[in-house]
Amino acid sequence: MKTKILIPSVICGALLAFFSFRYINSYAQPQGQNAIIQQTVMALMQEAHYSPQEINDAFSKKVFDKVMESLDYDKRFLNQQDYDLLKKHQNDIDDQIKAGRTDFFQDLNSVFVKRVAEAEQYYKPILAKPFNFDLNDEIQLDGKKLSYAKGTEGVKERWNAVLKYRALMKFADLKKAEDKKAKDSTGYVVKADAVLEKEARESVQKMQDRYFKRLNKMNENDRFSIYMNAITSAEDPHSDFLPPEDRKRFEEMMSGNFIGIGAQLQVTDDGQTKVVMIITGSPSWQQGQLKVNDIIEKVEDVASGKAPVDIEGYEIDDVVKLIRGKEGTIVKLHVKHEDGTRQVIGITRGRVDTEDTFAKSNIIENNGKRIGYIYLPEFYTNFNGAGGRTSGDDVKKEVIKLKQEGVDGIVLDLRNNGGGSLSDVVEMAGIFIGSGPVVQVRGRKNNVSILPSNEDEAIYKGPLAIMVNGGSASASEILAAAMQDYGRAVIIGARTFGKGTVQKVVSLDPFVEPNARKAIIEAWMAAKNGDARFEGIGSLKLTIQKFYRVDGGSTQLKGVTPDILLPDAYELLEEFGERRNPAALPWDKIKAADYTNMNAIPDLVRLNNDSKQRIANNETFVLARQMATRLKEQQENNIYPLNFTKFKKKLEEGEAIAKKLEQIDSAKTKLQVINLKEDLSRINIDSASVEKNKKWIDGLKKDAYLNETVNVLNEWIKVVAVRSKD
Repeated sequence: MKTKILIPSVICGALLAFFSFRYINSYAQPQGQNAIIQQTVMALMQEAHYSPQEINDAFSKKVFDKVMESLDYDKRFLNQQDYDLLKKHQNDIDDQIKAGRTDFFQDLNSVFVKRVAEAEQYYKPILAKPFNFDLNDEIQLDGKKLSYAKGTEGVKERWNAVLKYRALMKFADLKKAEDKKAKDSTGYVVKADAVLEKEARESVQKMQDRYFKRLNKMNENDRFSIYMNAITSAEDPHSDFLPPEDRKRFEEMMSGNFIGIGAQLQVTDDGQTKVVMIITGSPSWQQGQLKVNDIIEKVEDVASGKAPVDIEGYEIDDVVKLIRGKEGTIVKLHVKHEDGTRQVIGITRGRVDTEDTFAKSNIIENNGKRIGYIYLPEFYTNFNGAGGRTSGDDVKKEVIKLKQEGVDGIVLDLRNNGGGSLSDVVEMAGIFIGSGPVVQVRGRKNNVSILPSNEDEAIYKGPLAIMVNGGSASASEILAAAMQDYGRAVIIGARTFGKGTVQKVVSLDPFVEPNARKAIIEAWMAAKNGDARFEGIGSLKLTIQKFYRVDGGSTQLKGVTPDILLPDAYELLEEFGERRNPAALPWDKIKAADYTNMNAIPDLVRLNNDSKQRIANNETFVLARQMATRLKEQQENNIYPLNFTKFKKKLEEGEAIAKKLEQIDSAKTKLQVINLKEDLSRINIDSASVEKNKKWIDGLKKDAYLNETVNVLNEWIKVVAVRSKD
């Protein structure tokens, strides 16, 4: 998952003004664009990172291991001899950085390109011959547990196993489909296994053709980005090098809107780009000719005057890059409709609000009480400040709407919310506590800033629950921690991710020496024949600060432990949690801020004990505990048999787990979920919106975790009612 936090400009405004080039000037000047990028990134790291590591042999080894893993995780290209040859750089990368050299990357890039070209010659001969699925061979799918193959023959053997595994997966799918046809159609003659095996190999070859086509599109800059990210992630997990286009995608992700046509696309197994959804109100929806299930064959940017681009075999990201562009410009899509007819459709690009990113609310009627429910998938903001939506404003609006509907309590759902804008967290906290400190932020020189809410008085003072899980991170943890420290809300769910650091995205270009920058631009323009606009060498997202709860403890590593813990099927998996990353910054504690516990939760011990009793008797939560263990076992065992009978059994075990997980997501509850009156006109705009809303409400009705949260709030309301009578 991606976790993120953006610090308000009030804190970071003067930060970059103090950066210097001491690090660059201490060593030899870099030669070439890659070396300049490397040197600039490391200068910023040393001058601005919250806790910069010493650039020494230990750091060098971390970078070496990370680069090798990132570029060839499955060890299908490089062999043991390649590794041994490159290992000479293991303790030398630090010296190369200081000397303005990129020797390791140059050697790695050279050998990797060579090995990809060789591997491209392996797969067709292997797939030309039938596989024997009766043998008792197997494959290890965890790259970390694999050793490098010995020489060319060893790499070929690895490719043989990989391709056999993929063909076996396809063969199993085809055989399952044949069995279904035979069951559904009397007299249907099932295809022979030999025929299905051949079809499986042909399908895998098509996929491999596209795979190598994409690999061959990867250029030196793409591979250098991987190298640079290995360096930054050796500092900490959340510092990243962002090429110019990645910076754009990052900002689009954070702002919840983009310039495009409003069509959701999907690349099919045969490499075609298919329209799977048209966003209501978008340019595509307004134009009206593009339809769901249309196949986009070519993309033509009218303003460029260039010929249409045939996109067959393209990655979805590459297709999206071609379709998106400047607002008000026209993109022509050459499409094939579902009926086989073809059409060229011109669509004017415009701003598309991705509604699924934004806060929305419902009312849950249960046991005679009305509970407001607010779903917030991320703490989004608007980079451009041109009237775009922000999560703080949106949640405030939803709270006011719920109050007008007369709710007895509110649930704020932050499950799987990876974070976002810190200023919106502070604003949001004020909705529930009024004025007071929300979070403490410490910089690299131990200077601590306290960010207070600007609300004079809380907008909502009633019962409040905040739902979290292992996917709740960063900004989500700040809000949950603040509400917990203030005693303002009961936190319910699973232990959170544990990301307590602050990132800042900084353009690298201002820190490049003018003559070097001029040389880079000239070389870049020459490569493009002057037919493009230089967009810079990239940006750096680096960790500049660490945040702390108002009680002084950090959420880093430890996260937020809920007041009421609910079983989570995914809590034991390794990919969840900052604490499982060896490069993560440590937990620590600072002085508490001056705040007052509101003690708003009546008899938390009783609420917790009652919840435990309900959980113990709830089959969904019993199943969740069982699944946590099963999923952990499945994750640790990544050896798959290449024997069809054994493989089928393994698949059936996986399918059984999947069905159990579906049961967790489809609990039987007594929740009655309705829309807010104010939202009905927007929901009823067309049949697509109505259907989308119905699916959303149906999902909430099956949510066992939401059901238990509502139960807790009902208990809270009941206790308050009893006390008020007394």
